[in-house]
Amino acid sequence: MVRPARLAPGARVAIVAPAGPVAEDRLQAGLDILRGWDLDPVVAPHVLATHPEFGYLAGHDADRAADLQNAWCDPAVDAVLCARGGYGAQRMVDLLDWTAMRAAGPKVFVGFSDVTVLHTAIATRLGLVTLYGPAAAGVDFVKSERAREHLRATLFDPESVRVIHAAPGGRALVPGRARGVTLGGCLSLIGSDLGTPHAGRPARGGLLMLEDVGEQPYRIDRMLTQLLRSGWLDGVAGIALGSWDRCGPYERLRPLLADRLGALGVPVVEEFGFGHCPDALTLPLGVGAELDAESGRLTLTEPALS
Repeated sequence: MVRPARLAPGARVAIVAPAGPVAEDRLQAGLDILRGWDLDPVVAPHVLATHPEFGYLAGHDADRAADLQNAWCDPAVDAVLCARGGYGAQRMVDLLDWTAMRAAGPKVFVGFSDVTVLHTAIATRLGLVTLYGPAAAGVDFVKSERAREHLRATLFDPESVRVIHAAPGGRALVPGRARGVTLGGCLSLIGSDLGTPHAGRPARGGLLMLEDVGEQPYRIDRMLTQLLRSGWLDGVAGIALGSWDRCGPYERLRPLLADRLGALGVPVVEEFGFGHCPDALTLPLGVGAELDAESGRLTLTEPALS
């Protein structure tokens, strides 16, 4: 994967909403933080829109796609940051002009949750490293200094975060070490993306990052089983598990994760500290790395950004 260039003071960053609607107060708080980093944030036209019939979408699919494409193709924009996740990226991803976006050259892309669909599409269509990290108008970004600082370091000084340590409580579900290229994101989006033009390659040889929110254990069981039955997990090198917020008590979920993933015979680290959780870490997708499950450490072979 090609690594986009790191940001420098004064860089222009575009804020887009490819999925769910955005709260204006959180957006303003996020913009203030970005300006405090000496960045120049510009808000896409439809970020504060709401679909007239489907209130879970930030406006019409075509408008959300146009915002992302126009931001990406603007030569003055150095990075595209998603304002939030929610739901809706699947509805607009096929409306993007990937030829035009490829011609525009590499840019930094940041988001998580539903934005998993775009991470995968950018990897598949553009061959770029992306950052699975806090949303610019998200609760964690606005309220968590640790989440902000890890993202800031990744954007401006990526050498300083080549070794990413799991959050307190992170430990080996299956011990061992593994090397591979990072990929993944939100479990439910990975599963629902299978069979689409942007689904990308299977996890073979990769270090898979998985997390989700608001899913009952039986649904997580179903999604992991789907990945197993489809062969998508065949040959995966190692797995890092992030947050499972509102997925039931973790003591009930842990045996399920061990049952579905333990038989793969690869290192698995749990509660790594990314995704839908306080102090969420920023993880690059598309870079070579080594995962040490017992020490809860992900070591990148090179900085996430060039």
